Amino acid sequence: MAQKPSIPKGTRDFSPTEVAKRQYIIQIIKSNFEKFGYQPIETPSFENSETLMGKYGEEGDRLIFKILNSGDYLGKVDATLLENRESNKLTSSISEKALRYDLTVPFARYVVQHQNDIEFPFKRYQIQPVWRADRPQKGRFREFYQCDADVVGSTSLWQEVELVQLYDAVFNELGLEGVTIKINNRKILSGIAEVIGASDKLIDFTVALDKLDKIGEDGVKTEMIEKGISAEAIAKVQPLFTFTGTISEKIEKLSQLLASSEEGMKGVAEILFICDNVINLGLNKSILDLDVTLARGLNYYTGAIFEVAPPKSVSMGSIGGGGRYDDLTGIFGLKNMSGVGISFGLDRIYMVIEELELFPETVTSTSKALFINYGEKEAFYSMKAIKELRNHGIKVELYPDNVKVGKQFQHADKRGIPFAVVVGGEEMEKNQYALKDLVSGEQKNVSLEELIQNLK
Repeated sequence: MAQKPSIPKGTRDFSPTEVAKRQYIIQIIKSNFEKFGYQPIETPSFENSETLMGKYGEEGDRLIFKILNSGDYLGKVDATLLENRESNKLTSSISEKALRYDLTVPFARYVVQHQNDIEFPFKRYQIQPVWRADRPQKGRFREFYQCDADVVGSTSLWQEVELVQLYDAVFNELGLEGVTIKINNRKILSGIAEVIGASDKLIDFTVALDKLDKIGEDGVKTEMIEKGISAEAIAKVQPLFTFTGTISEKIEKLSQLLASSEEGMKGVAEILFICDNVINLGLNKSILDLDVTLARGLNYYTGAIFEVAPPKSVSMGSIGGGGRYDDLTGIFGLKNMSGVGISFGLDRIYMVIEELELFPETVTSTSKALFINYGEKEAFYSMKAIKELRNHGIKVELYPDNVKVGKQFQHADKRGIPFAVVVGGEEMEKNQYALKDLVSGEQKNVSLEELIQNLK
């Protein structure tokens, strides 16, 4: 017996209903991207390994899917590498390409490669799948879509203000209330590390701090100690673990804590500008919050950083994130090109909307009517009407086979099609159609014009 087929862990098949719901979300995100002036681009699903490696930190590098070279990929490998099992060195010998980990680094590569054809500031959006060799769990997959909006070529903080508004506009249209848009600044984190005497451990410090909501205060402290951050330094950072109050009160506390750090105070000034303007302009149903423990594990953020939490009634990780990166294109040779961007987590947003039952019924609507097939003449007569109905934007279809009528009606029922159109000799003679409401059971004879009006 043939083995039952399966798919890799962390990937999924999507049913017609699921695809319709995903497209509903994508369309709302896409329309708002364009409303805010972003233009679409696409990049390859895989990149040269050197484009991706070293851009996401040690943890990110481990999660990049490598692609084996085609042909005899072991043929040219140094025998010593094989004998010593030096996996890191061996990988670079047998794999020259990798699946993209996110859309931001490929975008930076795109900007550098096409810099002579781009009008700056350049606002782009990209909705494509990415891959990560992560451990699958609720809301975390190995293949998933990212929906990104980035602008490069401007250092203006109005871009950050607009990105917060963009988040709010999308979630408002999706009907999500109580979404929290968390904001912090890498300069603030650098300033904190400087003040506590741990500047040389900035990455270790921020990576550990970013895990506060996952592993708790004790877990963060343990990880910091393991990374060589002194107990004295950790004691100085203690206030961050219970940093409460309004945004204004938090900014005041940060101003006092970072008074001796020039870099830290730059971050405070940037946060103040963004938050003040967002608050004064107003948000729809989203909440803006300054979260000083927010670090995000990606090394390339240099200014404002964002993370979006779903409504508190839903148990789910972040549904979006992003930030400012002043030197990302510099790694590809293009200096002084600042950028800032955000990403929407399509899969998690889907799960949140599904749990809160916010999908409109019309999203998954199937064909409006099924034409019952009584034979070739009847089918041809029906197809002429079907063509006209489709020209009016009405979704209809003909059952393809002349089989028992009961089976055809059963098919309509299973598909959730609300109407059936019956065409026999009598209807053809009178140039009419029998329209049957499959919910109420009511049936009436109508002309083509009346059929169009009824099904609209």
